[in-house]
Amino acid sequence: LYKRKCGHLTARVRELEDSLADAVEKAAAERRGRVRAQQSLRRALSEQGASPDKGKPATAPASYPMAPIGTVESCFSTRNGTPRQPLVVPLARATVVLNPARVAAEALEGLASYSHCWILYVFHLNTDLDKMWKDPARSKLKAKVRVPRLKGGKMGVLATRTPHRPNPIGLSVAKVEAVDGHAILLSGVDLVDGTPVLDIKPYLPYSDSVEGATIPNWLEVDGALAVESIHFSEHFISSLSNCWAHVQKQALYASADEFQDLIKEVLSWDIRSLSQRLRPHQVTIESKADDCGSKADKDCRNKEDYQAADSCSIVVYHLHLEGIDVSYKIDENSNIIVDNAALLPSAANQNRCSYLTWRDKLSTL
Repeated sequence: LYKRKCGHLTARVRELEDSLADAVEKAAAERRGRVRAQQSLRRALSEQGASPDKGKPATAPASYPMAPIGTVESCFSTRNGTPRQPLVVPLARATVVLNPARVAAEALEGLASYSHCWILYVFHLNTDLDKMWKDPARSKLKAKVRVPRLKGGKMGVLATRTPHRPNPIGLSVAKVEAVDGHAILLSGVDLVDGTPVLDIKPYLPYSDSVEGATIPNWLEVDGALAVESIHFSEHFISSLSNCWAHVQKQALYASADEFQDLIKEVLSWDIRSLSQRLRPHQVTIESKADDCGSKADKDCRNKEDYQAADSCSIVVYHLHLEGIDVSYKIDENSNIIVDNAALLPSAANQNRCSYLTWRDKLSTL
């Protein structure tokens, strides 16, 4: 009787596990469908030409003739890991490549004489862009957002730097390293790869730097997101050396050592979002070898996978830079161990400006 009951319970547990797996896959499929629909909508709207109706009286335009003048080729492959603010990571580099059909190379003449410039761009990776096309009364755009420094506390969207704004427009300042033809090399960027650029303006210290400017108290907390320490394992050093042999010709860095310095600068701040810290997702669950035997590692795409992991598991986070997947762990005291580097599938397909492109320009500075 005991064995029969155990058999029934085991069968029921398996049934529930299968049901949970199906639900998770269904939710993931629905999200992929929404993303594809949003991308199709953006393409359709960008291709739709505006033809004014001559029979109607002129009214205030609902939209304005605005299109990207260029694209960012950044060291940051994804939003995760991209700095929240500009100039926080001085080694973070990107090339802005202007579209010759829209902007002549002569438009950049004189920009190299400035130390810094402003970049106006579009938050093109926002997952709520479909709301922008709805009637404002039905768009359900959030008026308040969670702020990392407030550990989940909310603040008005216009009192923050969140990318989820009434208009998905970003403004960043960056250091001008070099200008060549239709391309600009920048450093200290907080821009993700593929970002559409709307405009570039020179930074003017006498007007852009406000003497005596103040900020709220919650922004004055020193080290609120700083980590305690960063260590690189021997395995990471060897794996990075192998990866660097494949990406060095298309990277914006002169050597693997300089790239390692970039990783240290990026991870010196806790780059995880509040949801990542509370319910890690897009991470790997790794077994503790001493306590969990031969339990296989698990790739967690959502919070259900993470919650299913037992106490024998630790979380491995991933940072994508220059076509390399950097794996690291962070403990409860904010100590980071960087322990692996692996090539991303897209690494071999990148065709863009690299350190070799800019080497001669940088050597003359």
